[in-house]
Amino acid sequence: MSRKRLDGKVALVSGSGSRGSLLGTGRATAILFAREGARLFLVDWDLESAEETQAIIQSEGGESVVWKADVTKDEACKAMAEACMEQYGALHILFNNVGGPGSGDVTEIEEDLWDESLDRNLKSAAFASKHAVPKIRESGGGSVIHVSSIDGYRAGAAKNIPYSVAKGGVIQLTRAMAVHHGRDKIRVNCIAPGHLYGPFVEHVPEDWREMRKKAGPLGTEGDAWDVAWAAVFLASDESKWISGVVLPIDAGLQAATPLSVLHHLV
Repeated sequence: MSRKRLDGKVALVSGSGSRGSLLGTGRATAILFAREGARLFLVDWDLESAEETQAIIQSEGGESVVWKADVTKDEACKAMAEACMEQYGALHILFNNVGGPGSGDVTEIEEDLWDESLDRNLKSAAFASKHAVPKIRESGGGSVIHVSSIDGYRAGAAKNIPYSVAKGGVIQLTRAMAVHHGRDKIRVNCIAPGHLYGPFVEHVPEDWREMRKKAGPLGTEGDAWDVAWAAVFLASDESKWISGVVLPIDAGLQAATPLSVLHHLV
């Protein structure tokens, strides 16, 4: 039997549940990690949702445990990392997937919205990394994968300043961590999804979905599996010489200017 890509690895996935009827990136990634041989430590503030992910993994013969945590809190992330080590005795992969929207231009945003968006999208990744990185180092090294957004390095059509700024911070967190922890045998990379059809946009109008599709050179929407397969690659030894990279999963959107796809939009 051929060896699976993540055999012998322990992976902690934050935001491992899924909201609504569409598959989220955390759940999809956890499922693929398990299919590739990893043992999963599934974290979510919604324990029932994480348990649904666990049920899928276990139905396919995978191994996982669930843990309830609010990863915007430092102490919760410390307890999470320690619990993973107690359960499995190792940690090799951290997939930081927690996030949430933040809307408005800079003149419209109240202080509490800034705090909420930075907590969900940036501090959650920083706190999880703070406590997971020593465990990964203790386990002989591994991979940290953050989830940002294409809006983290360019302005999107929507007025979403808090979200964009926080996701931009995730990109810089990736680069700094890659430099700081390379000698610990820890690779740190970032996935920047584009126009996915997932829980955050489940109820958008069909004409808006069509516009999102047409904006990218491939003319299609992505889904959670597109992010999950990229995460498998970045978690595996296939990417053993890749660190500090921001990988767009966006149907070529970053390669295009508005004029280059204009004929598809009109």
